[in-house]
Amino acid sequence: MAESSTEGGLEISGEALRNTAQNMRTIEDIGRNIKEVVEGSKVHKVSRFLEIILAGAIAIKASDIHIEPEKDKCRLRLRLDGVLQDIAFFELNIYHLINSRIKLLSGMKFTSKIAQDGRFNISEGEEEISIRSSLIPGTYGEAIVMRILDPKSIQVRIEDLGIEPHLFSIIESEIKKPNGMILVTGPTGSGKTTTLYAFLRKIYNPEINIVTIEDPVEYHLEGITQTQVNHKKGYSFPEGLRSALRQDPDVIMVGEIRDAETAEITVQSSLTGHMVFSTLHTNNAAGVIPRLIDLKVNPKIMTSALSLSMAQRLVRKLCLSCRKEKILTAEENKTIKLVLESMKTEKKDFAKHDINPVEPFKIFTPVGCDKCHQTGYNGRIGIFEAIKTDEVIEKIMLENPSEREIKKAARDQGILSMRQDGLVKVMRGITSLEEVSSVVDLLEE
Repeated sequence: MAESSTEGGLEISGEALRNTAQNMRTIEDIGRNIKEVVEGSKVHKVSRFLEIILAGAIAIKASDIHIEPEKDKCRLRLRLDGVLQDIAFFELNIYHLINSRIKLLSGMKFTSKIAQDGRFNISEGEEEISIRSSLIPGTYGEAIVMRILDPKSIQVRIEDLGIEPHLFSIIESEIKKPNGMILVTGPTGSGKTTTLYAFLRKIYNPEINIVTIEDPVEYHLEGITQTQVNHKKGYSFPEGLRSALRQDPDVIMVGEIRDAETAEITVQSSLTGHMVFSTLHTNNAAGVIPRLIDLKVNPKIMTSALSLSMAQRLVRKLCLSCRKEKILTAEENKTIKLVLESMKTEKKDFAKHDINPVEPFKIFTPVGCDKCHQTGYNGRIGIFEAIKTDEVIEKIMLENPSEREIKKAARDQGILSMRQDGLVKVMRGITSLEEVSSVVDLLEE
């Protein structure tokens, strides 16, 4: 288990980083600046090196910084739009100095031989970016990962998530109700927290009390009471939920339902006049009901508690400056026709989704240019599916249904599946077929 430090051991000057960032607009700029520091004077090398890494990462909107010692060198990578990119290699003696500097900033122990977690802040005026640092022992030294927690990256409106209009109207209606439970599912890094925060922002007003229980609290939301679980001190999700219920809440957000106890209290909360948002780990929206049953939730109670089951993935958006039309292979053409046929069978309206289902299909592929750091992509967008708990779903809940049975029962709701939503975004030129295929099975019925 990782050892945690207190938040914000020291602060780094945001002004210094901003000045540094002016010369770094691309991945190549970051690599060039690092090379200049490595080859230059040793005076202030460590602080300057760290400034370049942090400023560069923030400037190109990277989410994570990876510093990985190897046998005879150290590797630096940045995660950009969900994908790691190599930036530079440098000497191990610089790595050791950087390691010590990060430990100092993060309030970590210098002599600890176990994994450690810490945090420090970059402040300038009213703006503050938190850096969550994690070190774990490896063969050639401690691997360092720094997560950039920029408040601007989480300030996404629900209107900008990429939710198709029919589902958007359902969500907008459900989140404004006085009680119920909305669960968002998907793998780690699929944007679930961003979606829940967007829900909270949409419904927030001074007349309601919103309380969150998170692990950890990564971003601070103005006007909302956020509490963080602490397993060492016995403050778990169930205990946090019990405490939140004593705070006279109207809305509760639970970071994740991991066990039967959390599931039970969450369901009961939604039945006692609260709107509850939470996340779950299943492959799709249809998997939510069987998962809750596995967690010992009574199906009869679930019919009254569960309002909406959502699933999502993140895909990279094509760079509009360099994308080009793709020549489809026979297999790709067949895949597109298969998904379109499923939409036709389920009476999905092609015109409402602004796509033309007639061959030849026009889709785009990534190229790469300076504006997208030669990746062909710029930013990310969600692909979604959901199942509303209507009378048909309520009835099937009582029969211990399989995912396939739930999917079949939900088809008349008119909501796109993730593979259909993904293909719609492909045919509208928003993302590529390769991106969607990497997160959902387009051939799965």
